[in-house]
Amino acid sequence: MEFLHIPKTFLQMNTIFISILIEALPFILIGVFVSGIIQMFITEDMVARFMPKNRVLSILMALILGLLFPGCECGIVPIVRRLIGKGVPAHAGVAFMLTGPIVNPVVLFATYVAFGNSWKMVWLRAGTAFIVAFIVALIVSFLFKGSILKNESQHSHSSIVQKTFKQKLWDVCEHAVQEFFSMGKYLVIGALIAASVQTFVKTSVLLSIGQGPFASAGVMMGLAFILSLCSEADAFIASSFQSTFAVSSLVAFLVFGPMVDIKNTLMMLGSFKTKFVVVLIALIAVTVYLSSVVLHFVG
Repeated sequence: MEFLHIPKTFLQMNTIFISILIEALPFILIGVFVSGIIQMFITEDMVARFMPKNRVLSILMALILGLLFPGCECGIVPIVRRLIGKGVPAHAGVAFMLTGPIVNPVVLFATYVAFGNSWKMVWLRAGTAFIVAFIVALIVSFLFKGSILKNESQHSHSSIVQKTFKQKLWDVCEHAVQEFFSMGKYLVIGALIAASVQTFVKTSVLLSIGQGPFASAGVMMGLAFILSLCSEADAFIASSFQSTFAVSSLVAFLVFGPMVDIKNTLMMLGSFKTKFVVVLIALIAVTVYLSSVVLHFVG
């Protein structure tokens, strides 16, 4: 009789897998085209002029830029990879990568609607994201002095001076196609893993671990990693746990998920050095967890 349930289980996994891909693909497309524009139209001299030399100021500028990017955690990875390849400091790239999927207007409006037109969760989510991103980026600025890019030769700078505008536009399209297939394979693998985990690891297992301020924050962070939701949709899932978890744990879910999930972890591993990705994820996890615990007792 158990055998009869196998096809239904795999059908469920397939449905989840396809929904994750459909959710993420539009933002991947936006991301790779923006990456192509940066590659063809932005020079190292331009980056050097607008990026402050002071590490704190460069991080703050990157945090502000995160407000303007309407994307998710998948689409922002190729953009940050290209910006760093153009000379943006790693810590500024990290600050932008961590805040962009959370504090942009689309995500904040979705959060406002999901929690019954309440501004409280909007401010808590955005404020915690800014604090976590600033702390993590500042630590990264001290830990990583050299290049964090993987396969440095793939990010060589192209000459844009000798090409016409039409040629540059064509090159943007070519670059976007190459970037799409480069990033797309990690998205597919990540979506497949996320769908498998969601199918075979029941949410009730995580929920049964604990409800205290310490355990619940970790549970919700683990759930955010496993579900691998797009940041435009995760607030509606988080709102369904309002009767089960404290506000601080919901904030941990809403901040950690867009910063680290299965699919964007694989995409980061394909773009950045493994040591950097491991350290970055550890820093994010610790900072989000501690922020949630502090919020629980302060709130």
